[in-house]
Amino acid sequence: MSILVLGTVALDTIRAPFGIRKNIIGGSAAHFSMAARLFTKVSLVAVVGDDFPRRQINFLISKGLDLTSLQIKKGKTFHWVGEYKCDLNIALTLKTELGVLAQFKPQILKEQRKIGYVFLANVDPDIQRSLLGLMHAPKLVALDSMNYWINTKRKSLLRLLKEVDIYLANEQEALCLSQESNLIHAAKSLHRIGARMVLIKKGEDGVLFYNGESFFSLPAYPAERVIDSTGAGDTFAGGFMGYLARTGGRFNGQKIKEALAYGSVAASFNVEGFGLERTSRLVLRDINNRLAKFRKCVLF
Repeated sequence: MSILVLGTVALDTIRAPFGIRKNIIGGSAAHFSMAARLFTKVSLVAVVGDDFPRRQINFLISKGLDLTSLQIKKGKTFHWVGEYKCDLNIALTLKTELGVLAQFKPQILKEQRKIGYVFLANVDPDIQRSLLGLMHAPKLVALDSMNYWINTKRKSLLRLLKEVDIYLANEQEALCLSQESNLIHAAKSLHRIGARMVLIKKGEDGVLFYNGESFFSLPAYPAERVIDSTGAGDTFAGGFMGYLARTGGRFNGQKIKEALAYGSVAASFNVEGFGLERTSRLVLRDINNRLAKFRKCVLF
């Protein structure tokens, strides 16, 4: 089974204690794809400006990504400038330029409408809904978002939540959208709104999963060295969704737990380098080797 991901492909400038990187590939769809590609074919739906380097497009293609629905429009590529100081879990946004993303309308090939696994990565919920409307009875749809859209397009996001199978959010986003003050209550509330499964990412504290019947909590893989945490959540989602697409079939509790573990391991590689530096060099064997170590960490 293949995956179709809608999101952003960006040029990021990142300042962190370990250095500075200017105009490197970033964006929710790029980070997600770099992890998901290890498990299955990934079709990426996004837009970049005509300033996006051709060598970077060739780089993404060289990693096996299907870019037939990557639009190249006249104008500037979405650009994010962020800074990390002492706490590498918290990014300070210094500058955001939407560029061609502001007028983005996703378009996909006829055959891509039949792809069974869809990930709506962080982007305007109206854009997410327009893409979902093009799909033909997908098997599994997962949704991600951010506080900006929760605050500015709350009604649109809540409507979209009723149309997806899995909602992914970090702690702050889950509390903000649910208007709860406790993560357990937030998960239950988001499930009542519409999402069959709720996945709350807690950074270095792991992940909380709720399916309407029971909770499951998994710690994060213990990272020895964190260079840049940008895109860690999207990388987690890529490992999680990639594993589910690879296995196919019905998603029982055990498959979900295994997928969460794969997501955690994928994210642990992401933070070891700037941007896609680390994840772009991975093969599935690297993931499986670290997963074996992770099992020993959480087994008791």
